[in-house]
Amino acid sequence: MKANEPTVYGVTKIAQLFPSIRKIKNKSLREKVAAVWNEAITTGCGGKGWTFDELRKVKFTLLAGDINMTFVEHLNSCARQCSAIADVLKKSFRCSIPIQRDYLIAGVLLADVGKPLEYDKDASGKVIQGKFGQQVRHPFSGVALAYKHGIPGE
Repeated sequence: MKANEPTVYGVTKIAQLFPSIRKIKNKSLREKVAAVWNEAITTGCGGKGWTFDELRKVKFTLLAGDINMTFVEHLNSCARQCSAIADVLKKSFRCSIPIQRDYLIAGVLLADVGKPLEYDKDASGKVIQGKFGQQVRHPFSGVALAYKHGIPGE
């Protein structure tokens, strides 16, 4: 890759942050989820982009005080929790509630995909809510990115 070419993180690289992406069986959906994350990572932080190491250090939330959990840990925990809940539902209900696991995993992995856009760093390197994030919170920017990359509404 040339120095002036943009970084592109595919499924293999995104899986370094979010291993559950590999559990999405539908290749097209898996690649779309990776594309959404690629754009969030490379265009977030006020347009400067984030490194994986920086993202691994971002706190789970800026709104609830000093919680000892990172953003990446939070999303990975949510993915495991959703899968476990789906397993319980499948075992507990005799009415065969249909669970589309690919959509479940994609949804949980994209739930906070707008945070890299909402967050920025101040001059000291502290992660803050950036100007864009003050105008457009992460649920909205995340949905916009998902729509842009063809994530199904389901």
